Amino acid sequence: MRPAGVLFDCDGVIVDSEGAAIEIMMDEARAHGVSLTADEVRRRFVGGTIQTTHAELRNLGISLADDWVERFYDRLYARLAAGTDLIDGVVALLDRLDAAGIPYAIGSNGRMKKMRITLGQHPAVMARFEGRLFSGQDLGCPKPDPGLWRHCAASLGLRPEDCAVVDDSPSGVLGGIRAGCMVYGLAEHDDGAPLGALGATVVSRLADLPPLWDI
Repeated sequence: MRPAGVLFDCDGVIVDSEGAAIEIMMDEARAHGVSLTADEVRRRFVGGTIQTTHAELRNLGISLADDWVERFYDRLYARLAAGTDLIDGVVALLDRLDAAGIPYAIGSNGRMKKMRITLGQHPAVMARFEGRLFSGQDLGCPKPDPGLWRHCAASLGLRPEDCAVVDDSPSGVLGGIRAGCMVYGLAEHDDGAPLGALGATVVSRLADLPPLWDI
């Protein structure tokens, strides 16, 4: 079904930034005597905020300082600034959407500063989202709160139910479903079963989307 607009997550959907965050989280846990695999970190933390990650790591028995969140961000920003690639197929997909006259926006649980660091390395792509780049933290409605996706849809002058959400995390998928959007789960690292179980249409790459949308 062709959407009237498309609402993208940022990390892991537009920019390939999640690997750096996962590695740092693994390092932090290991430094405190807790061993976590990349899959465990992805399952537990990807799609949330660093604040929720801080709380969950404490629940695992890891003693973290109150300023851990800001120190984590400093370390993450430095890693991302050293080089962050686009997810394969992003530019081609945006080209197809433009040709079809379908507008798009980004809704991320990351801070705006993080998106400027990662997307800023790709100015041609960044320019295509000018005025349509939103942070759930800044808006006070991080996923799975549906408010972020509703805000993104409104920025395009559209109803949420007429928009497609593309996200790679359970929190983003759940937020999209709660907002009433058509939801597509991007699963590049596994079979996407957790996303499908929530009600998302699962795809393994961005190139799978145009045929589903008839564009």
